[in-house]
Parts: sequence; C-alpha cells; structure tokens
Amino acid sequence: MNKDVLLFDLDGTLTDPKPGIVGCIRFALDQLAVSCPNDDVLATFIGPPLRGTFSNLLNTAEVSRIEEAIGLYRQRFASIGLYENRVYDGVPAMLDYVSTAAAATFVATSKPRLYAERIVQHFGLSHHFRNVYGPELDGRFDDKAALLAHLLASEGVREGAAVMIGDRAADVIAAKANGLRSIGVLWGYGSAQELSAAGADHIFQTPSDLMAHLSYA
Repeated sequence: MNKDVLLFDLDGTLTDPKPGIVGCIRFALDQLAVSCPNDDVLATFIGPPLRGTFSNLLNTAEVSRIEEAIGLYRQRFASIGLYENRVYDGVPAMLDYVSTAAAATFVATSKPRLYAERIVQHFGLSHHFRNVYGPELDGRFDDKAALLAHLLASEGVREGAAVMIGDRAADVIAAKANGLRSIGVLWGYGSAQELSAAGADHIFQTPSDLMAHLSYA
C-alpha cells in the first residue's frame, strides 16, 4: 500500500447519524412552527453544512432566521442528538487496518469540530486519527474545500499525497478543488450516481471493499 494520507468524512462514512440529525432538524422546525418534511426527505440533508440546510428548509436567505434555527438545532443536538448515532458495521475493522497502514489518517467533516471530536471520542474511534477537522460554530470552514485546504496546510501534507473518503458529492468536489484523489462510499447517504457525477475516482459498496482497495493501492 502506498503511504497515502487518508481523510475520512464522519456523517454517512464512519457513523450513521440519521436519528440525531433528523430529530434535531425536526425539533428546530417545530419550535419555529414551520411545516416539516418526512424523515426520508430530512435524511437527504445529512452531510452538507447546517446553514445551507436551514436556508433550504426555511426557504430564506435571512441570516438571523437561519441562525435562530441552528441555535434550536444545537440546543437538542448538544445533549441528545449527538449520541443518537452508531458506527457503521465494518468500519472499526477497516480503521484498524488503514490507521496503521496509511501515512496518517484524519477526520474531515462538515459537522462542527466541537461535536465531531466528541462523537469520535464517544464511539471509541479517536485512537485511529491524528486529528479531527470540522467547521467552527461561527461558520468558519463551512465550505468543505476551504476546510480541506486548512487541514492540508496545517498538517503539512504534500500535494497529491492525500485521499478524501466520503459518501456525498461535496466530499468529492472539495477533494478535486484541492487536487486530491477521492473515494466515494455507498453505505451512507449519497448514491453511486451522485458520486460518479461529482467525479469520484473510485466508489465502493462496503467498508471491506474499501479496505481491500486500500490494501493494494
């Protein structure tokens, strides 16, 4: 295996956050007395930053309205929704392998860093990663391309040495913006069509498929 630096998305790639995210979006919309879509529709918003999600669901670009919704979401998420989550089957074994075989492994997520760090620690995954990167609560690094650029610069990763692994088009697009290779995974919330259209270099169905590929990369 080449000694690549591996960047893993969190939601939809390492853990399944659907109950917590859907429940917290629903809570925020209920508090604002806004009609809420069904759970399957809400699940399509897993992955991208919350500001875009609430702009869409509230049909507004009004910053104060969006921030109010985010505040309500975080009110529930910080104490309850954070842990309404589970590690995907096969992910621990995959991480056991790649975290020792790769040059380094990092989490690179659109979830705020504060929460991502707590989730990674709570589910016993922190020993697999050198560091966890995500946006700040004020929205800095909400754009995933900017987040990856920040990670690469902060960690001194040389050009072309890293691979982004995630379940949504945003992961692939951010990788391409930074000259990185990308791997799409299908056990999360993105489809093969979405990942292929975004330009993923490889797409895998299961964590074991991904591990087999990384064994010979």
